[in-house]
Amino acid sequence: MKKTIIPSLVGAVIFFLWQFLSWGPLQLHRTAQDYTPKQDSIIKYLNSQFNADGSYLLPSFPKNTSSEEMEKDMKNSVGKPWAIIHYHKAYNANMGMNMARGFLVNIVVLWLMCWLISKMNMATFGTIFAASLFVGLIGFLNITYTFHIWYLTSDLNAHFIDTIVSWGLVGIWLGFYLKKK
Repeated sequence: MKKTIIPSLVGAVIFFLWQFLSWGPLQLHRTAQDYTPKQDSIIKYLNSQFNADGSYLLPSFPKNTSSEEMEKDMKNSVGKPWAIIHYHKAYNANMGMNMARGFLVNIVVLWLMCWLISKMNMATFGTIFAASLFVGLIGFLNITYTFHIWYLTSDLNAHFIDTIVSWGLVGIWLGFYLKKK
């Protein structure tokens, strides 16, 4: 347990710093948070349409819609505009709490990675580095890319860069610190 605390904490700091750079100064994810000068009127309209927080895919179907009706509606939607709306009644800019939660998640993720590495018989720098990249790519492909396939996220490349850079840097750190002599 002690052998995983230091690498987990340092790795979490590496993740956190990259996330700060990626979302902040480098603005890699700017395309997913684009500006429209019509934002005030759009928000006002959405506020008149939604009673509660929620995520909406437009067009979509009411619950219990028959598969025949869904198929008909899907065919009618081809080539027409669509949107995903994540609506919230109140803006919450509690950056401190969100950053703390993100850092705690980074610690847990790195602790899990360190645990996996501790189970390797021949944990060389290279195998640890490769395992780190592979874990990152597994997460990216299974979660981010699969979501993108259906919903065409605009910052897919930024997430891919995040995966390679953050897991690569962490792989270098863990490979250096945890390699078995």
